[in-house]
Amino acid sequence: MSNTIKLVLCLVGCIGLVHADDLSSSLTAGFSAINQVDLDRLEQDPLQAFCSKPREDAGDAAVAAELREVALASVVLPADGEYLGNWEQGQQVANNGKGLQYSDNPEEDNGGNCYACHQLDPAEVAYGNLGPSLTNYGARGQSDVMLQYTWTKLWNTHAYNVCSHMPRFGAQGILTEQQLKDVMAFLFHPDSPVNSRAE
Repeated sequence: MSNTIKLVLCLVGCIGLVHADDLSSSLTAGFSAINQVDLDRLEQDPLQAFCSKPREDAGDAAVAAELREVALASVVLPADGEYLGNWEQGQQVANNGKGLQYSDNPEEDNGGNCYACHQLDPAEVAYGNLGPSLTNYGARGQSDVMLQYTWTKLWNTHAYNVCSHMPRFGAQGILTEQQLKDVMAFLFHPDSPVNSRAE
């Protein structure tokens, strides 16, 4: 057995002996606030706590339903009733992975980092696949139902999937209302590469 494997097994065994309160104290003591990154990030909200449980312990359907309702109630639709902004600006938001890290300038807008999880422009060669492909998303049409569904998904995806891995872009203030409108346009506009290059 290699030394690396022995070390990993030792660490796994030691982690099992650490009490949750001790781990929390160690994390708090080991981190410090830098720029816009504060220690409040170490505190889980009820949704994060629920979704961090092992699958076999997280099967409380009533709690999941309540968390979904809270997420849905958090959604703020566009104040002016307009869902679509500028798709070219939305493309920039989707391509931008900066924001909310200690080394990022808090005076600059955050990005959505959409390509970390989704394929959007079919010409893009570097994208993640944790989320579904969104290529040709605009083919779904621009009905009020489709626009509200997509806006809600961007604002707080947990309104639909309580333990989604997608960020709560609106509910957590990651993206501004205008940025969300621009991402919406990137998804829906027929001239957007999301749609115009799709086969």
